[in-house]
Amino acid sequence: MDHEEQFSFIAEWYDASASLIRRYLFFFYPKDGSIEMYDIKNHRTFLKRTKYEQLRQEDLFVDSVITVYSRQLHLVSYGDQYTARKLGSKKQKTLGVVKPGSDLKFGKLIDRLYSAGLVISKAKMIDLTSDLLRYLTCGPAVALEIMGDEAASSWRKLIGSSDSRRAENEARTRALYGIDNTNTHGSECAATAARELEIFFPLLGKGPSNTAKCIDCTLCIIKPHAIAEGLAGKILDTIEERGFKFTAFQLFNLDKANAEEFLEVYKGVVSEYNEIARHLRPCSLRALFGKSKIQNAVHCTDLPEDGVLEVQYFFKILDS
Repeated sequence: MDHEEQFSFIAEWYDASASLIRRYLFFFYPKDGSIEMYDIKNHRTFLKRTKYEQLRQEDLFVDSVITVYSRQLHLVSYGDQYTARKLGSKKQKTLGVVKPGSDLKFGKLIDRLYSAGLVISKAKMIDLTSDLLRYLTCGPAVALEIMGDEAASSWRKLIGSSDSRRAENEARTRALYGIDNTNTHGSECAATAARELEIFFPLLGKGPSNTAKCIDCTLCIIKPHAIAEGLAGKILDTIEERGFKFTAFQLFNLDKANAEEFLEVYKGVVSEYNEIARHLRPCSLRALFGKSKIQNAVHCTDLPEDGVLEVQYFFKILDS
């Protein structure tokens, strides 16, 4: 009789109330998408096997952060050799740098990244200097930690070589996204990626500051379910097509306390989602990409005077 396939990871959760890190064996069963957790220290089952539709196999890799019933779990290592061999054999991290400009179709490029089976595990818009990266002209650019199978070569294949004349089909691809040899970068190999990622996303310390100016601005949050569904690029593309400009861009992992603190001012103020909104505003982001009053794709600042405050909360307070 064949055993049911399962994948296991060592997961860590920071227990703020006890100021300590708790470790679990985390199991995922691809047959039905169920999960299970075992408390390593106390030698007992912490969560009985239960189906959890919010989690996909693609979300599971070492160093990823997943949310299970409002708990943020950091997958720090594989739980067994089978999982490491099955899921980790070709997994890589690489650095991608994209310099937004008038010709670059940033949203379309991000959408193509997800379509190619890659995921963004870290992201931040920063001001490039010659000390940070010599390959691109100085100025604002988005640094991405990209994860996936053969990530370095996959990303470089996506953005093409530095000379768009090398091949006709490559030139067409680069033209489609407005890419030229001054506004994108990809690490040459895994070893180079490790060194370059440490510059932009150091394991210790904060790294380069974001580009948020907190002046005449509003906040848009692409919600976790939309990112998991691969909609981030399409949402960004729609925002760009409506004539808005990104002055800051960053990937955050919010814990429950931060989310509750941020949304406190909306309690009792924002009315319940109503399906009629989809008919009244059919071209809105929520109508295009939302699914329900909870999974409504994006959060956008409600009042003009709150724009600066909400941007400051994320890009100044949480980023610090």
